[in-house]
Amino acid sequence: MQRFVTFGEIMLRLKAPGAERLLQSPCLEATFGGGEANVAVGLARLGLDVAYVSVIPENAVGLACIGELKRHGVDTSLVLRRGERLGIYFLEPGANQRPSKVIYDRSHSAIAEAAPGDLDWDKVFEGATWFHVTGITPAISQSAADLSLEAVKKARDNGVTVSCDLNFRKKLWKYGKTAPEVMGDLLQYVDVAVGNEEDCQKSLGIESAVEVESGTLDAEKYRDLTGKVLDRFPNLKKIAITMRESYSADHNGWSAVFNNRGEFFVSKKYDIRDIVDRVGTGDTFAAGLIYGVNNLATDQEALEFAVAASCLKHSIPGDLPLILLEEVKSLVGGAASGRVQR
Repeated sequence: MQRFVTFGEIMLRLKAPGAERLLQSPCLEATFGGGEANVAVGLARLGLDVAYVSVIPENAVGLACIGELKRHGVDTSLVLRRGERLGIYFLEPGANQRPSKVIYDRSHSAIAEAAPGDLDWDKVFEGATWFHVTGITPAISQSAADLSLEAVKKARDNGVTVSCDLNFRKKLWKYGKTAPEVMGDLLQYVDVAVGNEEDCQKSLGIESAVEVESGTLDAEKYRDLTGKVLDRFPNLKKIAITMRESYSADHNGWSAVFNNRGEFFVSKKYDIRDIVDRVGTGDTFAAGLIYGVNNLATDQEALEFAVAASCLKHSIPGDLPLILLEEVKSLVGGAASGRVQR
């Protein structure tokens, strides 16, 4: 039986209403989100057995956070309840030519102060078949980076497949190490990598001819980029890279590529207009890819499923991918008109 585990930091998300500037009015919408938690919710909503591992304070905010994860079918029994605070991020949504902006308030959060030895990884990986991490947790503190490296090493020791979303976050790398220093070590224990072109360049220090500002992306340049990553990390079996053509904050082209060392796949492209919320779309892609690799017949099918799932997330407010398996299958099958279903 398949069992999936994700590990990382979940935060309280405070967003300005609608398209308002931050604190333009004295209101903020409070929800929860974070890369690895988003993947866990996505996998659970697709019908898979998934557990989320983190460090969350034993207070009312932490309790509400745990309750939200449980509501979507995520197993939270492995979460360590300790620490003084849950990390926070503030989101000012963009519109048209004004980009969205994120402000982090996560220093000294419960997981930022966690260290190797705090989690019982043998218990975590009991019965697990797949483990997912990101480049976000290693960026928040040295101890969190050490804990992340311990986690992937233990996963390898337990015969668990490891995936990693590279997720470069410039605002987080402040404790003295560069992203390539830390992520280069972590990627040695990863089987499947996910990211975008910036993640490969900034997290791994790999040069690329990809030009995201040009408007139209060249899939052949992504073939070269994925090849460079696979050459750098011979343990990697597969890498997927999302391709976002950003015409404005509300209008994006969305597709992806997938390299499994033997073949290079390019997905269908979706023209996404009137974006509701693009935060969490990369996490939804990761969840869709993990689902597809484990449950569909080919890597091309897995890629198309992941792109469709993440396309749908652009229409859903909040971090969490509140998608259903049949909705994703329907979009993959070509039902993209958005007609009312009665």
